[in-house]
Amino acid sequence: MLIRTPKAWELPESIVTPERDYELRPRRDFLKTLGLGLAGAALGSRAGLATTAGFPSKVNPDYRDPALKPTPYEYITSYNNFYEFGMDKADPKPNANKGWKTEPWTVEIAGLVNKPIKIEANDLVEKMGGVEQRVYRFRCVEAWSMVIPWDGFPLAKLVAFADPKPEARFLRMTTFLDLKNAPGQRAGNLEYPYVEGLRLDEANHELAFIATGIYGRAIPNQNGAPLRLVTPWKYGFKCVKSIVKFEFVARQPRNTWNIMAANEYGFYANVNPNVDHPRWSQASERVIGGGGVLGSRQKTLLFNGYEKQVAGLYQGLDLKRNY
Repeated sequence: MLIRTPKAWELPESIVTPERDYELRPRRDFLKTLGLGLAGAALGSRAGLATTAGFPSKVNPDYRDPALKPTPYEYITSYNNFYEFGMDKADPKPNANKGWKTEPWTVEIAGLVNKPIKIEANDLVEKMGGVEQRVYRFRCVEAWSMVIPWDGFPLAKLVAFADPKPEARFLRMTTFLDLKNAPGQRAGNLEYPYVEGLRLDEANHELAFIATGIYGRAIPNQNGAPLRLVTPWKYGFKCVKSIVKFEFVARQPRNTWNIMAANEYGFYANVNPNVDHPRWSQASERVIGGGGVLGSRQKTLLFNGYEKQVAGLYQGLDLKRNY
């Protein structure tokens, strides 16, 4: 008899919204389930949403953990950082939906690859084979957390599609630049466009994900439409939003926050409760939506709970020095 041992991150279908609910329930009932009511009607419209290819998504049965309870949609989409649209948690939702268009959206795959291409985001999703849903922990460097049902595709599929050359060792990702519609970019609160990077082995890891949706629907503008990186073992600032370019390079790229404050934000950004931020402890976190918007507190786990899956990537690396 074959006995299957569940992986550490696996989630039971009972704690995520079943796929049949997305397909069969009337839209009004579905919105009520999410706690949105009629005010959330934009969930079912094209306004504020981007890439739609690949939906409805299917829950991937290999990424489940009975201990995790997904954060309500209303918190995920209204409490987040997207400095291109303002520095307050409430700024992105209204500001990213005031004329900023994320469809159509052209994505470039460039650098040390055998298959450079410029492609529309929906077409890219189709070439990746559509989308699936995975439920991941999300940990912000500011010591708050969520559990998010992401829809999208494994980043490794994009890497394989690009066919990197042997000398490619890193993946550099660049977000959009739109001074007209992004007030934070006009204000210069960071150096734009926002840039992030991964080692190629990190990009190829099975947990690395490109999100195109949340809770079975296209990802809203304020959450990084139409394509955003999700690396659940790293702090949230690593998860670059609204990507326009994937560039394969030989040298480690400098990420935006590392350029702004190298002593506070490193390249790796691995969640580590044993290494504090210079201005606050990383030993615990506020669970957003767990007992109110600001949530309850819980201990932070090394690699955000994905130690068994990703620790091998950093064998022999000083995690305190390489933060």
